[in-house]
Amino acid sequence: MASALNIQGIRKSFGKGEQSVEVLKKIDIAVEPGEFLILVGPSGCGKSTLLNIIAGLEEPTEGAIHIGERNVVGVPPAQRDIAMVFQSYALYPTMSVADNIGFALEMRKVPKAERQQRIAEVAAMLQITHLLDRRPSQLSGGQRQRVAMGRALARQPQLFLFDEPLSNLDAKLRVEMRAEIKRLHQASGITSVYVTHDQIEAMTLGSRIAVMKDGVLQQLGTPDDIYNRPANTYVATFIGSPTMNLLNGRSLGAQGVVLNGANVALNCPVAAGQDVVMGLRPEHLVLSDAAAWRGHVNVVEPTGADTYVVIETAEGKVTVRTAPNVALRPGDTVGLDVQTAHVSWFDAAGARI
Repeated sequence: MASALNIQGIRKSFGKGEQSVEVLKKIDIAVEPGEFLILVGPSGCGKSTLLNIIAGLEEPTEGAIHIGERNVVGVPPAQRDIAMVFQSYALYPTMSVADNIGFALEMRKVPKAERQQRIAEVAAMLQITHLLDRRPSQLSGGQRQRVAMGRALARQPQLFLFDEPLSNLDAKLRVEMRAEIKRLHQASGITSVYVTHDQIEAMTLGSRIAVMKDGVLQQLGTPDDIYNRPANTYVATFIGSPTMNLLNGRSLGAQGVVLNGANVALNCPVAAGQDVVMGLRPEHLVLSDAAAWRGHVNVVEPTGADTYVVIETAEGKVTVRTAPNVALRPGDTVGLDVQTAHVSWFDAAGARI
């Protein structure tokens, strides 16, 4: 049965005295049994340090980590009943695929018949049965990552930890392995924590996403929450590609908002006279010849399924998602309509209103 994970008041500092640097600042996250949590953020935000604390590779300066009912702070990694998949495959080069998958079981003195059955089940799940007699040097990058995941799956742990496992793969393989990891999680139901800096991985894999910056948890929510209701302008621009358009303005209250001297007739949810930031996803702007809001096409970026058009307006530069093969060229004048139901509003400090 999958176990819950509770991260309670975790702080982590490196160094002492004036040289001390706090890299995690009171992180609180409750992970439900069977949930797939993504820790996402830029390099240096503290996500890998938090994963290492969960694994027992680092000890927190303050706080508790509960796996199930047990506080595992101070418990050695081998006694936490976890399995970890790293960015580097960390396979034993002299062992076959089957021996790599079954090594942890052998160390735990699992009977040979049960061990072989578990290896066969995992290999079938990962579709690598035909590779069991090969050595790691005879495998592709994607196959090696499957073996690394198979080694973790064979353990049947309480908790899976993934530390940027797809970073070494090319773009096509990353897409394939994302789908594989999601399928395996759905099949196993094991509680999982996955670290990445890739917001596409975060959105496609996670049942919930924890967005981090400078050791602080910025927002915790479902992919839909994070994308459509970002807690602040940092989350709004970190999640989504292209990022959310942000335009600085001043509220006119129910009459709308002033953007660089021009009035935009949108009901602004704060009192007139306050500085605000208006956030619009590229798909929530529509090109319209009849629209009063005008701009000039700067760049046209075809991506196949969509075309992104960067438009210079007097109110600021915006990116619009349009249909493929849109007939626009740099310098064209276009009008912009706003899908008002999807506007995000932020205060001058960047917090969601």
